[in-house]
Amino acid sequence: MPVAIVTGASRGLGLALTRALVERGWRVVADARGRSELERVWAGTWDVVPVAGDVADAEHQATLVDAAGEEIDLLVNNASTLGPSPLPPLAEYPLDELRRAYDVNVVGPLALVQLALPRLRGNGCILNITSDAAVEAYDGWGGYGSSKAALEQITAVLAAEHPELRIYAVDPGDMRTQMQQEAFPGEDISDRPPPEGSVPGLLELIEGSLPSGRYRAHDLTVKA
Repeated sequence: MPVAIVTGASRGLGLALTRALVERGWRVVADARGRSELERVWAGTWDVVPVAGDVADAEHQATLVDAAGEEIDLLVNNASTLGPSPLPPLAEYPLDELRRAYDVNVVGPLALVQLALPRLRGNGCILNITSDAAVEAYDGWGGYGSSKAALEQITAVLAAEHPELRIYAVDPGDMRTQMQQEAFPGEDISDRPPPEGSVPGLLELIEGSLPSGRYRAHDLTVKA
């Protein structure tokens, strides 16, 4: 049975992807900050091991990787923090909030990669969830966007250093999620597609043999 770690797996894209992996016979170690929500979502799902905690915390990182066991096939760094809401301009961005964004969106994922690398099986896969805000300059998105740009560069360097693995940065596109709502407080985001719509593109990378690199999930969707 293949083994995966998926962070941010109690809602949104992480929840949708974990469900898809379980349906395909994976065992998944699922992370989220909120213990009650995580355990409620995965209660009775025997192939999911819920491990609540903060991805920026070193002890939690080690617990996640240990829960996966000695052989890991997939690490999905999906958990992220948006930062302050409403999104502030960089000239007014609280620096403690910026440090927190980098801890969660950049340092935490790299720490998990460092711990998981010795356990990744041949042709193992690392999937780092990014955003178009990493490459486009949007008002108010300087904190989150710059952290995702850093994650993308880390992903690219890891791919160069580990050509034996498949290491991806993936932009899932706009989704109807809690984070998206927090980014646009008071706005109607019902026109955004659900996160389930981005899952087929992620599975194309996980189950396929595409070279390491940056991809957009919807570009990977196989048309019927």
